[in-house]
Order: sequence, then structure tokens, then C-alpha cells
Amino acid sequence: MAEGNHDGSSDWCTIESDPGVFTSLIESFGVRNVEVTELWSLDDDSLASLVRPMDGVDDASVHGLIFLFKWQKEGTGAAANNNNNNNSNSNATAEDDATPETGTGTAPLTGDDVPPNLFFAHQVVTNACATQAILSVLFNAPRSIPHPESDDDTTNANTNVNAAIDDHSGRHLLLGPLLTSFRAFSRHFPPSLLGEAIGSSEEIRAAHNSFGRADDAFLHDPTSRRRRDRREGEDEDVFHFVAFVPHGEDGCLYELDGLKAGPVRVGRYRDGGDGAENRNSQTESNSAYAKETLTWLHLAKTAIQTRLSHYPPAEIKFNLLAVTQDRRTYLSSHLDSLVAMGLEESDPAMLHVREELLAEENKRELWQVENERRRWNYLPFCVELLRSLAGSGKLEELVGSGKLEG
Repeated sequence: MAEGNHDGSSDWCTIESDPGVFTSLIESFGVRNVEVTELWSLDDDSLASLVRPMDGVDDASVHGLIFLFKWQKEGTGAAANNNNNNNSNSNATAEDDATPETGTGTAPLTGDDVPPNLFFAHQVVTNACATQAILSVLFNAPRSIPHPESDDDTTNANTNVNAAIDDHSGRHLLLGPLLTSFRAFSRHFPPSLLGEAIGSSEEIRAAHNSFGRADDAFLHDPTSRRRRDRREGEDEDVFHFVAFVPHGEDGCLYELDGLKAGPVRVGRYRDGGDGAENRNSQTESNSAYAKETLTWLHLAKTAIQTRLSHYPPAEIKFNLLAVTQDRRTYLSSHLDSLVAMGLEESDPAMLHVREELLAEENKRELWQVENERRRWNYLPFCVELLRSLAGSGKLEELVGSGKLEG
């Protein structure tokens, strides 16, 4: 699903809500040890599989959730929007929606009520909500660390960077130089200025736009009155992304929506707010991390279900993505453990892990092929093909054959 329909009013394109697109976009920012996976269900087993994806791994990192939903123009509840001047969420910005309702029934936090070091940016740029949701997860992930050459000593300041890089299990999200530099530069910006900084970043915008499809002048020709009138009369489907992120410093889960006045506190997943330094140290309890992750995942589940309850039962246009640890990291770590145990290459356990690793590499290759195809606009070719077939008198014959075969 796409986040909105093209309207030609912005230099940020719409991108598809797809695990391959989002993973590749994150990696294009220079981030390591991360992948995005799609959740098809909110049942307990699906949530638990994020933390315990395979035997022997019971504390895989889950950095946050990204939820795509159909934006409603009117009404009440989680997805309500009282702005009647826009027919596309891709045209909405934070200034357009000053007092929206939330899925939790809790008012957004503003001013001094916003927790320190919680990254939250207003969406002031058209079509940027997908990338803003991604950045909200990356910058707020409890297990994220800055690039080691950065002077930013406040992002997870108590993390031992060198130890994290040497962590072969890949639990730590490595931001890379681009995002580390951006975070250090914009750390003390208010939400509105943060949104402007994101929109003004040529590197972030270029990475975002590299996953957009080429525009089609045939569909978007503003001089065509008939097409323009048809578009204006259509009730377009409009979509928006929000992020759910755990905040390690106060042990609370937050919903971050750039169209709201501030972050929304969903609930507390850890008692007390003084555990950040312990959670980011090498002595961190893996079992405690897994328990806390499952707790905030269930808090997010409740908030999402509350939002869904405001839609008709037949509405299915939703998408939920989890930003998680790269599966290849713990598979490689598990393989190293098996080798250290002296297992032969023919051992079933070794073969199984290698098959899993190969499947992951094949998945990445498929994502790359699909992303390349997304960048091309095949519609002009299809239109020209139909014209050629019609001009040669073969189109009617082929249509008839197709009907007979159908």
C-alpha cells in the first residue's frame, strides 16, 4: 500500500509500505543490523515470534512498530481527521491538524511534558510520513548506538560503542554516520524545526525518493481537463504512517504521529524510569529485555486494536511493520556457536542454519530485484503495446481468445 496519491505538490514522492522497501531505505541511510518484517496478525504467537524467532534465540531486538492506516476525513476516534480542506493525507502537515484524537484516548504531550531525549518531529513536508515513522523508530530505539566517530555523547551515552560493534549477535542497531550527524545537529530542535530539518536534508530526501516510481505524465497531465475533473470527483483512499516506540529512559511506550501536536504516551512497560543505563550495558538481562519487549508489544497491540475499532468491520486496508534485528545476525551467531562446538558440516543442525542463512540472502536479492522494478513506470509501455495491437487488428482477436480461455 502507498501512503497517498501523487498530486505533484511536493518533491518527496510516495513510497510503498513493504518490508523490502523499508529495509533497503533504512540501509541506504547507513544503518546496520536492522530489517523490517510484516506482521499479518496481532495474536500472541506472532508477537512472541519477534522476540523468539528461532530455537536458541529468545531476546532478538525489536526496535519499534510502524502502522499504516486509512486516514479518515471526518468522524471520531483513532483515525479521525477534521481537516476537510485536503483529500489526501500526503498533502497534510502538522499545521493542518492541531488537535487530533488518538487511538489511546490520551492527549498528546507538549512542552516540558515531553520526555527528554525522545525524538519527535512534526510532519511539515508532504509525503514524508513513511520516512518520519522510520526515523522515529531508529532514533528512539533503546538498543541503538551512534556512529563511533561521532561527538554525540548523549544518544545512549552509557553504551559501550566498541563492545556494541563487536556484538556478533547483532542486537544493537548501528545508526551510521549520516543519521548520527543529523541527530547530533538537531538534538535540541523543537518538533516543528525537526520536521523542517528532515525535509531540508538532501541525503534523507534522496534516499526516500530513490524508492519512488517514476511519474506518469499520461495520468497526471494537469492540462487534461477531463482527467483533472475525474480525479477531483473521486473519493481517494488516503493513508498515513505512525510509529510505536519504547522509550528506555522512562519505561513507557509512545505513539509518534507527525500530524499531532506531540507524542502520545500509550502506557508503561517497565516499573520505574531509572533503568536506561542498565538496559544499555553489557550486563543487560536478556530475559528482562524479552519480557519488557513483549509487554510494550501488547500495549501497542491494544492501541492498534482501539484504532481499528473505529473502522467498519469490512475495512482491511491496514499494514503493520516491525523494525527488528537483522535475521542474518543471529543466524550467523548461532552458526559460529555450532562450529565452536565441533559439529560437522553434514550435521542436521548445521545444515538447517545454513539453509536459513541462504534463504535470508535469497530474500535480500529478491527485494533488490523488486525495488528496481518499482522504480520503473511500465504504464506507457503497456499503453503503446495496446495501441500497436489495435493498429494491427490483433487486439480484438486476443481479447476474444482471452475471454474463451477464461
